[in-house]
Amino acid sequence: MLSNGRGKRFLEVILARVPVRDGRARCHPGEVPQNASLRSPWFAPPAARAWRCAPAPAEVRRFHASLPGYAPTPLTELPPPAAELGIGRVFVKDESRRLGLPAFKALGASWAVHRLLAERDEDSGPVTLVTATDGNHGRALARTARLLGQRARVLVPRGVHPLAVAAIAAEGAEVTEVPGSYDEAVRLAAEAAAAPDAVLVQDTAWPGYERVPGWIVEGYSTLSAEIDEQLAAAGIDGPGLVAVPVGVGSLAQSVVTHYRSRRSGNPPALVAVEPEAAPCVLASLTRGAPVSVATGETTMAGLNCGTPSSLAWPFLRSGLDAAVAVRDADSARAAADLAALGVRSGPCGAAALAGLRALLGGEDGAEHRAALGLGPDSVAVLLSTEGPDANPYAEL
Repeated sequence: MLSNGRGKRFLEVILARVPVRDGRARCHPGEVPQNASLRSPWFAPPAARAWRCAPAPAEVRRFHASLPGYAPTPLTELPPPAAELGIGRVFVKDESRRLGLPAFKALGASWAVHRLLAERDEDSGPVTLVTATDGNHGRALARTARLLGQRARVLVPRGVHPLAVAAIAAEGAEVTEVPGSYDEAVRLAAEAAAAPDAVLVQDTAWPGYERVPGWIVEGYSTLSAEIDEQLAAAGIDGPGLVAVPVGVGSLAQSVVTHYRSRRSGNPPALVAVEPEAAPCVLASLTRGAPVSVATGETTMAGLNCGTPSSLAWPFLRSGLDAAVAVRDADSARAAADLAALGVRSGPCGAAALAGLRALLGGEDGAEHRAALGLGPDSVAVLLSTEGPDANPYAEL
């Protein structure tokens, strides 16, 4: 780990030479080869906690509160991890049951579809909502379409468990399995959405496609608003750290927006956690620009994404304090430990605990703790973004 006189800490990154074939690099320009070695974690400059942005619209929370079956998901305190990590209190935001689905994604899908349909002529008839998914977003969009009398077409990449695919189909969606990566499925979904009476509802953005992903990010803001209210009810004036599992970075963008739009109080440290098989945000932060990585196999299927969202990137670059990549074995252990404490979490959700352990444990733990501003009285919130029902790999 490197330091300068201003206290900035950066990850030392060792990138293997890009393999070549026929005199050309196998990866696209800016792409990190899969066999590159990334030593975690990466630390942003301390200025991340001073960065500010505009808040999410207040009407998002009111919209979700009006939905049938809405209730805040639990925020559960877990003393054993707090003792293990040497901090004051640890809470887990349990998204294993959100609006009848086993992950948080319904918050974004429902708000985005609400905004889309509000702009359509009432006499225009049903629309086909198209998306690519690693599982949870596709199922949430399919459920939303079914409830609102719309159609859904969902493209799933390789590596998504057959039971997760079946759950999407059970919501009435037309499902297409793509023999390629998540990024390839996104590309094909964008092409499919060019059909008449079809619209793309994708939870990642790229130049020229940012409006709908922006609505999805806004929808996720309800989760952070609930955390504030639940901590306040426990007599706590906000968290000292929030750990967020990251795929393309849309949920992390929402969390950064929430906590970096506050004009008072102590801003928390914000930490992104990814699989070692798909560390696109970690690689991008390291490079100082968004890059694509070649993804591998991982049980954290919902995080198996190779390119950060273009909409999320400025928020991640400026507002995150740290990013860390974890192994499947680490998330599996975290899921088992959470289950023993009464929290049902899938591999993606448990990544938050695995990431905090990676940061605060080991020989660099004291240095990381100081960089994140954590002490014996600090409060950490871990976002458990899915239950085991969302990801059948959790049962393996």
